[in-house]
Order: sequence, then structure tokens, then C-alpha cells
Amino acid sequence: MVIFGIVWCMSIARKILENTFVQILGKVATGALSIVILKIISSYLGTAGYGDYTTVYQYLAFFGIIADFGIYTITVKEMSRDQSQIPRILGNVLGLRTLLTFIAMILGAIVVFLVPTYRNTLIPIGVIVATFSTLFTILNGTISTVLQVHLKMNYTTYGLVIGKIVSVIYMAWAAFIGFPRDPVMGFYHLLFAGVIANLVMFVITAYYTRRYTAITYRFDFDFWADVFKKSLPYGVALVLNTIYFRVNVIVLSSFLPHSLAVANGAVVCNATLCGDTEVGLYGVAMRMLEVMIIIPVYFMNSVLPIMTRYIEEQSEKIRQLMQYSFDFLVASAAPLLAGGFVLAVPIVQFISDPQFVSGHTYRYGSDIAVKILMFAMAFSFINSLFGFTLVVLNKQVKLMYINAGAVLFNIISNILVVAHWGFRGAAVTSVFSELLILIFTYHVAQRQLGFYLHLKTFSKLIFAALMMGLVLWVGMGLLPHAGAIPQLAILVPIGSVVYLGIIYATRAVTPEMMSLLKKKA
Repeated sequence: MVIFGIVWCMSIARKILENTFVQILGKVATGALSIVILKIISSYLGTAGYGDYTTVYQYLAFFGIIADFGIYTITVKEMSRDQSQIPRILGNVLGLRTLLTFIAMILGAIVVFLVPTYRNTLIPIGVIVATFSTLFTILNGTISTVLQVHLKMNYTTYGLVIGKIVSVIYMAWAAFIGFPRDPVMGFYHLLFAGVIANLVMFVITAYYTRRYTAITYRFDFDFWADVFKKSLPYGVALVLNTIYFRVNVIVLSSFLPHSLAVANGAVVCNATLCGDTEVGLYGVAMRMLEVMIIIPVYFMNSVLPIMTRYIEEQSEKIRQLMQYSFDFLVASAAPLLAGGFVLAVPIVQFISDPQFVSGHTYRYGSDIAVKILMFAMAFSFINSLFGFTLVVLNKQVKLMYINAGAVLFNIISNILVVAHWGFRGAAVTSVFSELLILIFTYHVAQRQLGFYLHLKTFSKLIFAALMMGLVLWVGMGLLPHAGAIPQLAILVPIGSVVYLGIIYATRAVTPEMMSLLKKKA
């Protein structure tokens, strides 16, 4: 029995490692493909067109959350408890989420035609097209719960990567072959590329899911009510999170006038600020932020088991863990902040198009948004530590109140500032929102655990990041006309060496810190 147990544990460990490794590779691949997609769309549609494209998906996210509402997490949890009930659970959740998706998408399709600034634009029809993309995403997420329970999320990753490849091919065809001089039809085809990509992803996931269970619809309304009740607290948190991250784009696109198309097909902004161009410039920076904020989530998921054990045991080591986790997150965020701030221009040129850079077409370009949002990113990294801590402490209600306050602040602030400052006001609002969350989550966590953060290592890390930023600034001065790719290829490695060298020389990251953070619960 002992030998059997050891073999079983080794098998599970291998599955977890394989599952994680494939997902990491998948993230890298989809990240690279996403940059290609961003490059194609931004170059083809320009700032205004990319703004409309971004608005379509950000708008649908508000309605798509109705179909999600935390049901995915509850489904995985229920399936893990009793795998014999997987067919019943999957069938009912599939029925529930499909119904909610149809309701949400129909509601979204109706409301979009009622928004005054969206009239006579590409956005309403674009929403109709992209609705099917959201449907396939929800369906794919539902059936992938089975693969999650069986530690086979690598199959979902295969579908995601293949879907992205299909999307890149279709978009490249639409932009460069099918409709190179017809951006209106091209706009709709770019959205349709997302539909095809998500359909491919869904079909691949369904193929592998059928190896473990049948995919059928069930309509047990008592079960539906029970699942919805269990998912309610987490669903509210997801709604708040979605509003928080998407409201900037919705306010920009709804409260500012839209550009006008003239006879030659060009798009002209007849106002000081136009919603579509502001969203387009802001959207490029947001894509960068969305990629970066995954880092602290992965880190905290690794720390979570250790943190849970220390808190349950009321161990004094929890204070040390909080300090080391704080230092580690600062160590990750500081170079990204310094590098992103100094290298904002070549970064924007690399991932999008020169017209998105300040002074090319617009006085303030996406590089300004990147510089501002880097501070929001840094606060977000540290927020993840205290947010996860409140979850472990079962203080989700207080976390929900904090997030609700941040959402309210974000909405009111955006409405007040975007009319005068456009995306710059939205970006600054994001920084202050993250700062408010940081202040309140730290206060609650500190009162519960009684830890105190020492800033000795923090000061060393900030010094290293400042020196790195100084070197990058000098390097930019020496390579003013080298182009984005040479600038990044030369300066990023140099900056990394400078930063790592200084934190090593100052012993900012100690071996004890790394040892503790690598422990497994």
C-alpha cells in the first residue's frame, strides 16, 4: 500500500508539472501571437479603428460576465469532490451558462444600439459579430472544467494556440489580401477572425473532453439554483473586477464624440478629443498591462499553500513570508516600471504602429499611457499580496467592499476627467484606484496578522531600478535613430544585467528569501 501510495503521488505530481509546463509554454506562444495580432490590427485600422475594435470587446465583457458569474470555479470544485457526478454537473452547467450567455448577448446587442455615441459607427454591428466569439469562449470554458479536474488543461492550451494561429492567418489575409483598401469590411472580418478562432478552440477542447465524459445538455433547475447560489459571492467579485478594468474604455467611448468618416475613407476627429482615437491609444497600453499583471497572480498562487498553512498554524513565519513576498513582488515590478517608462516609445512601435507614438499623428500617444500605467502595474503587483492574504483570512467581504469602493471611485473619476484629459485622465485614475486598493487591503491585512514591512530591501530594489532606468535613458540617447527592434534588442539585456548585478551586489534578494518562497506546502 505504501509503494502504491508513493507511485500514485508521483503520478499526480508528474501530471501537475506537465500540466503547468504546457500551460506556461502556451502562455508564451499565445503572448507572441497576440503581439502579432495587435501589430496587424493597429497597423491596418489605425488609432480610431483600433479604438472601435477595443470598444467592441470591452463592451461585450460587461455582458459576458453575466454568463460567467463565478460558475466556472464552482463547477471545478463540485466536479473534484465527486468525479462520478461529472456528466450531471457538466450537462447542467452547460445548459445554465448557455442560457445566461444568450440572455446576456441579446441584452448587449439591444443596448449597444441605444448608446448615442455608438450610432452611425462600426461598433453596433461589430458587437453583433463578436457576440458569437463570446459564446464560443463561454462554451469552451464550461467544458474545459472537465479537463481541469483531470489535470489535462494542456489540451485546452493546444486549442487556444491553434485558434490563435488560425486568427493570425485570417487577419493577415483580411488586412493584406482580402480588403487592404476597405477598412470597413476589413474591420468586420477581423472580428470574424476572432469568432473562427474561438470556434476552432471550442471544437478542439470538445474533442478531448469527450474522452472523459459525454457532452450533453441537462436542465435540472434545482441544481441550477444551487450552483447560482454558491457562485453568487465570487460572481459579485468578478463583476466588480470586470467593471474596474473595463470602465475606462467604456467611459472614453461613451462620453467623448466619435470620429467622422470623410469621402476618401479617412477618419477625422472634429473635436478636441474623440472617443475612438482615445480608446485606440489607451488600448495598446492596456494590452501591455494585461500581460504583466498575470505575473503576480502566478507568484501568489505558488505562495498561497504556504501562506494558508502558516495562518492556520498561527506560525510566526507568516510575518517573514509577508516580508519576503512583498520584497519579491517589488523586485519583479521595479524593473518593469523603470524599463517600461524609459522604453515606452520603442515598445509601442514594436507592438503596434508608429502612428500610436506621441508626436507622430497625435500630441499624446500610447507611450504616454504606457508610462502612466506602469505605476498602476507596480501598485497592482503589491495589491495581489494583500488581496490573496484577505482571501486566506476569509475576509472576502471586506475585500469586496474595498473593490466596490475602488470601482465607484474609478467610475466617478473617469466621468469627471476624460472630457478634458482623455486617456491620460483614465490612466491617472487607474493609478489612484490601485493606490487606494493598496492602502485599504494593507490596512486590513496588517491588522489581522500584525506584521510590519521593513523597507531596507525595498530601498535597495528601488535604487537598482533607478540605476537601470538611468542606463536605459543614456542608451536611448546613444541610439536615437536605431529603430525599435535594435533599441530593445540592445538595451533590454543591458538593463537586465545592470538591475540583477546591483541587487546581487547589495544582497537585496537573499538566499533565505528564495529558499522560503520555493518551499511547497
